[in-house]
Amino acid sequence: VFEQVMEASAEDATETATHVAVKGEAAIKQEFLTTKDAFHGFLDSEWQGSKGEKSAENETPQEKKDPSVDEPDCKKSKLDPEDAKKTEKQDKKRFRGQNKSRPHIKPTTYEEKRLCLSVIQKNGECKFGDKCIFYHDVAEYLANKPADIGERCYLYDSFGKCEYGLACRFAKAHTTADFKTMEKAELVEAYEGRTLVKNSLSKDLQYRLRKRSVTFKKSEEYLKTLSDNKDKKEQQVKTVGPLTDADVIKLRPCEKKKVNCGNLPFRRVCKRFGADITCGEMAMCTNLLQGHQSEWALLKRHESEDLFGVQVEGCFPDTMTRCAELINNYTDVDFVDINSGCPIDLVYKKGGGCGLMTRTRKFEQIIKGMNYVLDVPVTVKIRTGVQEKSNIAHKLIGEMKNWGVSMVTLHGRSREQRYTKSADWDYISACAKLADPVPLFGNGDILSYEDAVKAKETGVSGIMIARGALIKPWIFTEIKESRHWDVSSSERLDILRDFTNFGLEHWGSDTRGVEKTRNFLLEWLSFMCRYIPVGLLERVPQKINERPPYYMGRNYLESLMASQNVDDWIRISEMLLGPVPKNFNFLPKHKANSYK
Repeated sequence: VFEQVMEASAEDATETATHVAVKGEAAIKQEFLTTKDAFHGFLDSEWQGSKGEKSAENETPQEKKDPSVDEPDCKKSKLDPEDAKKTEKQDKKRFRGQNKSRPHIKPTTYEEKRLCLSVIQKNGECKFGDKCIFYHDVAEYLANKPADIGERCYLYDSFGKCEYGLACRFAKAHTTADFKTMEKAELVEAYEGRTLVKNSLSKDLQYRLRKRSVTFKKSEEYLKTLSDNKDKKEQQVKTVGPLTDADVIKLRPCEKKKVNCGNLPFRRVCKRFGADITCGEMAMCTNLLQGHQSEWALLKRHESEDLFGVQVEGCFPDTMTRCAELINNYTDVDFVDINSGCPIDLVYKKGGGCGLMTRTRKFEQIIKGMNYVLDVPVTVKIRTGVQEKSNIAHKLIGEMKNWGVSMVTLHGRSREQRYTKSADWDYISACAKLADPVPLFGNGDILSYEDAVKAKETGVSGIMIARGALIKPWIFTEIKESRHWDVSSSERLDILRDFTNFGLEHWGSDTRGVEKTRNFLLEWLSFMCRYIPVGLLERVPQKINERPPYYMGRNYLESLMASQNVDDWIRISEMLLGPVPKNFNFLPKHKANSYK
């Protein structure tokens, strides 16, 4: 029934909408435009028709909300300059990009009681004995366990076994009648000894980091030169054996290995569509040095990521240098990126992120220190500056060439601007000329291959894509094939299905892993809903800062994916990951601040 509903034409529910073009709105063909009430009325009626009428007591709190509650307000027309000045102060804090008061529920809270690890991993007796709060009786656990999501387990089908066993939300696919977990011997043997994900934090290293027993020999050497004489040049290294070119001509850091150029499951999706270089999410150097498992998870690298770097944030030479040495000794990466473009207050007020751009002495010591301890290139991500009308990136780039930076990525906005103005590609172009011969990558407002072509014409060595990939991850294919790809709703659902499978592989197929995957999926859908199918556009391509008006898709699923309502994102997640738990609640991290 649901498949029939997905293919149902939206024409039956469309009301005639007299739409007035608004500045900042995307241009969509008139026949697809509709009103807000008609749009939500169509989605709700068709969804109820496909799933059957639900009784009030079975509805989750999320389902009872007004459709407009969790949806960004429509873009307001610009005020006159005089009126804008009057409302500027009172509106300043209202349109922040983060939902700081969003609910935070850990995935573990969705299960009242879990199966003990000693039973799942067959480790024998539980070391906690009678004090253990988890189930040890399999029959009792299964009687209280949430229903399975589907009949096939992605982990079992892909790798021959599922390490989550009875706790897996697809357990029936690999469980016998007497509660034994099955395995596919051929697949298990094929993956034996193969490491799919690298850079995990071992328990031994975590223990030594927490006890501060890890030695940082090269870092101490560099930091000693800072304390002995800040202005002293690097000492010559004594050589043993025959004289070589390396002794006569000191290799520049960028000659170690040239770089020509959000979570791991999402990066795997991007790699499938042709992304050349991937980089991990920003990790705090102090948390890495303290052995925080959640922070080390940001350094993980999948085997499909052939050119991969990690991004670190910090504000002092000692912690950043030690962190770089730690990464150099215990992970497998191709470059280390310093994030000196992060605009968030938590980072900036400490002197990190964008704050480094105004602390040039510390910035220099950090870059030189990291170069001293690393065997891979050091790259830097910066913004145009801190204040909106005071660009300083061009001054920094000239200095960074002498500090040993191998590549610079420039986001064409200041910290103050965030996403409220278009990226300044003229300024990026000027900086690219100043950076030569160091490669400079440009970043900002790229959502189509035409945007990418214009960006390359500015003289940059390459482009970095952030929001554009979140809105449409197939943008990499479009750029490489120089075309606009009208991806169908079913193809987009397949992309989301791949992501959820990768998420189950990465975070687990038990309830905890399923709900963690769901949360990351919902965060992604808060960006993906901004995509407008090419076939519906009156003018191609779509611009990244144009808000979509209310429109009906070519089928029900396309309309559902166009919704900016949280409840509709949850409906999509339920199509892939089953019903949400009773106490489920979700609010996206980011509001649609880029449209203001």
